[in-house]
Amino acid sequence: MADVMVMKEIEATAAHLGIDLDKLDLDSIRLPPGEDFGILSDDEDVYQGDNLELNTGFGNVIIVDNLPVVTREKFGKLETVVRKIYSQIGMIKEDGLWMPVEYEPESKSEKTLGYCFIEFNTPLEAELAKEKTNGYKLDKAHIFAVNMFDDFDRFMKVPDEWAPPEFKPYTPGENLQQWLTDEKARDQFVIRAGSDTEVLWNDARHLKPEPVYKRAFWTESFVQWSPLGTYLATVHRQGAAVWGGASTFNRLMRYAHPQVKLIDFSPGEKYLVTYSSHEPSNPRDANRVVINIFDVRTGKVMRDFKGSADDFAIGGTGGVTGVSWPVFRWAGGKEDKYFARIGKNIISVYETETFSLIDKKSLKVENVVDFSWSPTDPILALFVPELGDHPARVSLMQIPSKDELRQKNLFSVSDCKMYWQSNGDYLAVKVDRYTKTKKSTYTGFELFRIRERDIPIEVFELENKNDKIIAFAWEPKGHRFAVIHGDNPRPDISFYSMRSANNTEKVKKLITLKGKQANALFWSSTGRFIILAGLKGFNGQLEFYNVDELETMATAEHFMATDIEWDPTGRYVATAVTSVHEMENGFNIWSFNGKLLYRILKDHFFQYLWRPRPPSFLSPEKEEEIAKNLKKYSKKYEAEDQDVSMLLSEQDREKRKMLKDEWEKWVNEWKHLHEVEKLEREKLRDGEASDEEEEYEAKEVEVEEILDVSEEVLSFEE
Repeated sequence: MADVMVMKEIEATAAHLGIDLDKLDLDSIRLPPGEDFGILSDDEDVYQGDNLELNTGFGNVIIVDNLPVVTREKFGKLETVVRKIYSQIGMIKEDGLWMPVEYEPESKSEKTLGYCFIEFNTPLEAELAKEKTNGYKLDKAHIFAVNMFDDFDRFMKVPDEWAPPEFKPYTPGENLQQWLTDEKARDQFVIRAGSDTEVLWNDARHLKPEPVYKRAFWTESFVQWSPLGTYLATVHRQGAAVWGGASTFNRLMRYAHPQVKLIDFSPGEKYLVTYSSHEPSNPRDANRVVINIFDVRTGKVMRDFKGSADDFAIGGTGGVTGVSWPVFRWAGGKEDKYFARIGKNIISVYETETFSLIDKKSLKVENVVDFSWSPTDPILALFVPELGDHPARVSLMQIPSKDELRQKNLFSVSDCKMYWQSNGDYLAVKVDRYTKTKKSTYTGFELFRIRERDIPIEVFELENKNDKIIAFAWEPKGHRFAVIHGDNPRPDISFYSMRSANNTEKVKKLITLKGKQANALFWSSTGRFIILAGLKGFNGQLEFYNVDELETMATAEHFMATDIEWDPTGRYVATAVTSVHEMENGFNIWSFNGKLLYRILKDHFFQYLWRPRPPSFLSPEKEEEIAKNLKKYSKKYEAEDQDVSMLLSEQDREKRKMLKDEWEKWVNEWKHLHEVEKLEREKLRDGEASDEEEEYEAKEVEVEEILDVSEEVLSFEE
């Protein structure tokens, strides 16, 4: 979007200057030596230094070794076999298969040398061919050894004698968590508008944002915070980069991945997954997918995955070019020990110590279509739909042991979705079932209590089980959940608790709110408060609700709002109108109880993201103690708030005084001008001195004036 906007600006400037861009040869333009017109390239340092490795231009060529050695008579047959194997993977160029031969004087015949060169249309096809056929068993005596031609050139540069690596003294890095020590305990957020990306403090006390860092063309598509807020990731044609620092944002590491489209961090920020999709040479083939997993701190590729889009398109809720994203899903917790992907009848679970499959094999689950990890533990929840006489089922599996912890069979299932509570205490499985006639469906829930012995399951249905479920959301770090349900234009919203007064394993209904203009639920990051939001068709209706007291705190509207995000502390919430709409782009900042604090308008507004905070180092007991003694701690901050309030009041008074002074100055200037022009006015009034209208008598005088005279000529016929 930013590129499109910039191009429009260039076209507008060219039109203003009378320049026809269609007739302009942009390649012929050369800047004066040493001149960059103030536009610094992020990649200039890539081209500096003596260790530059140039691309040899043979990235689409592979070397296949360990072929049978044959005479000229069998040469054609061997070439046909090799071509058949590799033409299934990619398009081989015309004359792109070359098999060297040598002449043997003894036999007076030519023989192949046991290897060949194959040139594909694209480097991606060559890499895929290496990936799929290295180790391919042609027969017992001939197992292919496949290498990239460029790799062969690199291997030849390895010195014959080992030399110890150069010792580099340790230099301490910046404190990447410095922002957490802000004396005002403020949170940061990032926005993208037009070609600019800005990081700002949310200074709610002063009712405005405070700039931290701003940069034009910082990213070519989007930005993304890492899960603990340490890094800000940007996406470019050449790959991704992460930024951070104590007082500003410096580039910390690059991750080379041409044409990268999507990125995803592991929960503990140790790894970064990048994704790209490339069109094949043959239009009938599926897109080629490349996925790299990088070590965030070193930039090293720990594992890569390559294949067709069809290989990665099973399961999930959609992504790009038919591939669900994220392809790899990470186990909960900060350890980043396991990640997994779904395949046809399998789930492949990898461990990050060696980046290989656990037990060197995938988990076979017939007909599996979806899975999700617990947010805190290495527990997999799997969903398998009905197949023949076998009912659908949801299973909980412990990793790495692969022991099944719990299973529930489900019948007449139309669809199924899984929702984990943020602490991993509960799992809700929303099950859409067919009625006996199979003409309609109804919805119920299977609620798993993960922390309790034997993981008991409760079947839960609404009072009217035929109600359509519009939205479901767990309270973060809590035991309650909310459901929007009903077929009316204004649906109902019900709140439930997993805890009951006598500690029975029964869901307890708290309240049902009738006829609300809402279709989305946004819990506060710390629970207790929720926004009942009416987006899209409801045009940005907002209701701030206190679930502890079961009362509405405020109702408001952010017309055409597209996004709602709570800050990580649950104190403030942002609502935004992005460039999905052409008008009213920008964002509003609200307090948790629905008070509008400030509003910022931005044209071409693309993104608003709060900077995440890492989990607190305080123990639950310490947090509980602070909550009990909150009044003691809050006195200091109440005094600071009062000082700020008085400062704002003083600033407001000064502003009003300045406006009053400007007004009086303006009035005095006109009074002075009035006196200066007094003689001129008397002259216009034939010597009358007074300006007071009451001293004059108004008379109406009629004046006749001839505006036009026309003559009419009459002609008479004789």
